[in-house]
Amino acid sequence: MDQVASPLGGDASLVARLVTAGVWLVVGFLVGLGIRRLTVWLSEREKIEYGSRPWQVWGPPILNAALFAAFAYRLGPSPLLILKSCLVAVFVQVVFFDFEHRLILDRVMFPAMAAAILFSFFTPGLGVVNSVLTGLAAGLLFLALALIGSAIYGADALGFGDVKLVAFIGLVTGWTGFAIISALFLGVLFAGVTSLLLVILRIRTMKDAIPYGPFLSAGALVVLLEQGAK
Repeated sequence: MDQVASPLGGDASLVARLVTAGVWLVVGFLVGLGIRRLTVWLSEREKIEYGSRPWQVWGPPILNAALFAAFAYRLGPSPLLILKSCLVAVFVQVVFFDFEHRLILDRVMFPAMAAAILFSFFTPGLGVVNSVLTGLAAGLLFLALALIGSAIYGADALGFGDVKLVAFIGLVTGWTGFAIISALFLGVLFAGVTSLLLVILRIRTMKDAIPYGPFLSAGALVVLLEQGAK
């Protein structure tokens, strides 16, 4: 089959990318159902109630399916697609659990960090040294910000779950091309724009806090998708 360059670049043919995206869409939906089931299990383990609104039940499979399809189109059929998809599933879990409970759980983040370090050995352009040093630096930076915010405001400006999430983002993006900086900048930007819109629409006030996990995750996903084109 002749190779056709897709609009997003890459060496795989357009047909192969489209077929992979279609198949991975279905796989992503099924994995998303598993993420929802994991959310229920984690909620029970943490002794907190899990929601049953449509966005809480169907949000994870729909978002995960869309992201799996996007990464599949970007990467085509490749081992890297499997690695990136595992990371996507982690971020989707964080997005919905943090929105619902304002929590980012150690039960999720610590295994995810271990997997990220393992994946770094097999991720082109990353490497274990880059991964670990970036994760450590990013985590320590946000830990300092969390402690400073707590000292100034007398409350958690940043949760320690956010600190662990940022460390995880550093592990999976690395420093090359200032990827971690781009991911964090986008996350803060998304959070700021959303907060402003909520205030303008009078849904929230300036004093109301929002969970940062979903927005940090969104920034990381944008960077991971862009890295997939390289």
